[in-house]
Amino acid sequence: MISYGNHKFSGRLFVVEGTDGSGKSTQLALLYQWLKSEGYPVIFSEWNSSPLVMQTTKRAKKKTLFTPATFSLLHATDFADRTERDIIPPLKAGAIVLADRYIYTAFARDVVRGCDPKWVRQVYRFAVEPAVRFFFRAPLEVALERILSGRPELKYYEAGMDRGFSDDEEESFRMFQGKILEEYDKMVSEFGLTVIDATRSILQQQQEMRKLITPHLKGLKKF
Repeated sequence: MISYGNHKFSGRLFVVEGTDGSGKSTQLALLYQWLKSEGYPVIFSEWNSSPLVMQTTKRAKKKTLFTPATFSLLHATDFADRTERDIIPPLKAGAIVLADRYIYTAFARDVVRGCDPKWVRQVYRFAVEPAVRFFFRAPLEVALERILSGRPELKYYEAGMDRGFSDDEEESFRMFQGKILEEYDKMVSEFGLTVIDATRSILQQQQEMRKLITPHLKGLKKF
């Protein structure tokens, strides 16, 4: 059972976190396929994907209108909408929800952008408690190589250009991601993040994930 305020749900929530290029999304997709093949009802939820604010976010990003606070609050609105529509209903029904990024993404990015850590944590105090919080930790240079080799160009906010770290997009991205990684490292003990070595093989990481969530699958109904 997992908690949401005073409520208890029979489903399970597993989340993955990490810097861009950590490989977390690949691992979550593999976990999704495995759970489906085992007969479990599984729902996938992705950060910043709510149709409620998606268009607003895109327009504001295009015109570089965001302040750190508005960026934070728009993402919180997105998260609140997905919590009510995409996360709580399947958990109530006893399903598994896999979240590609969760509140810890906000705790890392928003703080690096200048928001007060205590304020950001208060904004997300309504979040459902995950059963397992995976943090895929890749050394900064490894993560950067994966991202930069596959992107023709970096986007303004993706590179952290709004923070004024550097006029060079690649250097700004490097500094931005480095500071985000520092925030994640702080959260390992604060929130009990389960650290996965993202430099290991894809198979080894996936085997470790499955081993760690298996005890939490007891009592769940299959199709």
